[in-house]
Amino acid sequence: MATEIPARVPGPPASAGRVLRRWKIWLAPGLLSILVTLVLSLLYMGGILTPARSLDQLPIALVNADTGAPLPGQRENLGTQVSAAVVASTPGKQVRWHRVSRAEAQQKLAAGKVFGALEIPGDFTASVGRLTTARATVRPTMTVLTNPGAGSLGSSLAAQIAQKAAQQSSLSIGKQLTKSATAAGANATTRLLLTDPVAVSTRVGHPIGEHTGLGLSAFYYTLLLVLAGFLSANIVHTGVDTSLGYADTEIGPWHTRRPTLPIDRTQTLLLKMVMTAGLTVLTTTALMVATITVLGMDAPHVVQLWLFSYCACLAVGLGVQAINAAFGSVGQLVAMFVFIALALPSSGATVPLEAVPSFYRFLAAFEPMRQLAAGVRAILYFDAQADAGLTRGWIMVAIGFVAALVFGFAMTRYYDRKGLDRLVPQPG
Repeated sequence: MATEIPARVPGPPASAGRVLRRWKIWLAPGLLSILVTLVLSLLYMGGILTPARSLDQLPIALVNADTGAPLPGQRENLGTQVSAAVVASTPGKQVRWHRVSRAEAQQKLAAGKVFGALEIPGDFTASVGRLTTARATVRPTMTVLTNPGAGSLGSSLAAQIAQKAAQQSSLSIGKQLTKSATAAGANATTRLLLTDPVAVSTRVGHPIGEHTGLGLSAFYYTLLLVLAGFLSANIVHTGVDTSLGYADTEIGPWHTRRPTLPIDRTQTLLLKMVMTAGLTVLTTTALMVATITVLGMDAPHVVQLWLFSYCACLAVGLGVQAINAAFGSVGQLVAMFVFIALALPSSGATVPLEAVPSFYRFLAAFEPMRQLAAGVRAILYFDAQADAGLTRGWIMVAIGFVAALVFGFAMTRYYDRKGLDRLVPQPG
C-alpha cells in the first residue's frame, strides 16, 4: 500500500543559524554527551590509576624446598623461617600466598592460577651457613618466577612483591649472621657479604610464545570478538530494518525508502538473530585469518579457538539484537554500555581484578568480557586447560546465549500481544 506523503509546510527553508538558536535542540544531545563522557571517563580511569593500592588477595605461590637442618641454636631451618616471615610481612590482605611444593607451583603457573612464585632452594640453610666459614663461595639464591600469560601487569606486580619479600628476608638473615661470633672475626669483605647474604634472581615460570604481545594478545583478541559481535549485530539490525521498510537509507545526497513489509516484532527479531548466526561464521573466520594467518599470532589450538570464538561472538551478537529489540533506538547505546563500556575495565585482562577497586570485581561476576577473556587466555597460553578459565568461559557463553533468547523474545512477544506495532516512518 502506498504511503501518503504530507504536503511540505509553506514558508522559507530553515537555516542552521535559526535552528541553533533554539535551546531545546541542544538539550538532549548535550546532556547525553556529557553523561556518556563522564561515565566512561570514571569507569576507565577509575580502574587503572591505583593498582598497587587496590591490591586484594593477589595469588602468588610460595615454595619452600629447603631440606637443610637448622643452624646451631635455631629450631627451624632458614627456609621455614623465611616462608613464615614472607607471609607475615605482606601488608593487609594484598597477597594470598599459596604455600605449595615446586611441582604444585609449576602446575598453578601453567594453569594461570597464580601470577608468580617465590622459590626457596633446597640447600638454602646449608648455603647460608657456609657464608660464615672459609668455605663460602657464592651467595644462596631465591628465585622469583613470573607468569606473563596470566597478564603482564599482574605478573609484574607479583614479581615486585616477591622480590621485595626476598630482599627483606635477606637483610633479616644478614642481621642474624653479623651478630654471630664467627662473623665477628671475619674480614671486611665477608662481613659486607653477610649483611645481604641472599641473591634474588628472576625468570619466567611459564613461558609463552613470542607472538603474544607479552601476554596481551588474549585481551586484544577478546576485544576484537566483542567488537565484531557488537558491530556485526548492529549492521544486521540496521540493514534488516532498511530492507523491511522500517528505516531510511541515506548515502550522501541520495535518500531512499523501501515499501514497508508487514511483519511483527517477534518475526523481525528471529530474522535478525538467524542472520547474525550465519554472518558470525564469516566474521569469526575473518578475525582468525587476520590475526593468525596474516599477523602470525601464536594460537596452538586453532580449531578449539575458532569454536569458542564463534560461540562467544554469537552470544554477544544475539545479546545486542535482544537489547535493540527491547529498547528501540537507544538500544545501541545500552548495548554499548553492557558489552563494552562496563566490560572493558572489569575484564581483568590488562589490570588483574585483584588490583582494581571492588566495584569492578562486582561487575566482573557477570560482565561478558571477563568470562570470554578467561576462555581465550586458557586456549592461547595455558594449553586449553579446563580449570584455567575455559570451563567458566563456556558456561558464561551458554548463559549469555540463553539470556539473549529469553529476554529478546519475551520482550517482542509482549509488545506484539499489546499491539505495539512498529510505526512506518513518515517523511517530513
